Amino acid sequence: MINYLVSRQVREQSKQDDAAATTAINSFGLIGKVALWTAVLLLALDNIPGVEVDTLIASLGISGIAVALAVQNILGDLFASLSIVLDKPFIIGDFITVEEYAGTVEHIGLKSTRVRSLTGEQLVFSNSDLLNSRIRNCGRMEKRRVSFTLGVACDTPYEKLTKLPRIVQEIIKAQPQASFDRAHFKEYGDFSLNFEIVYYLLTSDYNVFMDTQQAINLEIFRRFSEEEIELPYPTQTIFVAK
Repeated sequence: MINYLVSRQVREQSKQDDAAATTAINSFGLIGKVALWTAVLLLALDNIPGVEVDTLIASLGISGIAVALAVQNILGDLFASLSIVLDKPFIIGDFITVEEYAGTVEHIGLKSTRVRSLTGEQLVFSNSDLLNSRIRNCGRMEKRRVSFTLGVACDTPYEKLTKLPRIVQEIIKAQPQASFDRAHFKEYGDFSLNFEIVYYLLTSDYNVFMDTQQAINLEIFRRFSEEEIELPYPTQTIFVAK
């Protein structure tokens, strides 16, 4: 009956693409089966003449403490798994970053969580270690903040410097998925005048981000060529005193 109920709920949630609910249902199904078999075993023992179930339960409780101390790491991962299922810091299909590792969550088990990395290999994390780490869940990113520095040659005329923020604003606003935030003359570099540009991408899709950034870069190159604004390259001027 438990298997039937679990499989039916999993099918219904799969139609709704709710990976978190599917994981939770499978976990509660396993807990239900363990509880059921424990009750059946105790009822069976209770009907055997000469077997004192109360005494057996008490002795098992004392033994359970010793066993729990021996397998505390496994129990820690088990409770961490339940915490992941109930609290949902991430679900199957989310792209997460854990320290220097990144990938898409494929499976959340009782002992470990499996993540498919960008380079193709499968990463296996202990559930307790995973919850003790700083997790960045990119799957729940609503929009992406993009900040980049744009440098121009140091001999760029003042009039062209004042026009540059407006030019960049026009370029970014022409992109369908981008929302312009600001463009400012930030600093004097060693061989360039640096502007800081910030915009928001209205989607979390990384491929859309790269396509948009590429379009912006190409249009900046074209507009700068029209305006005769030179891009910098490393230079050094040496003055020799007599």
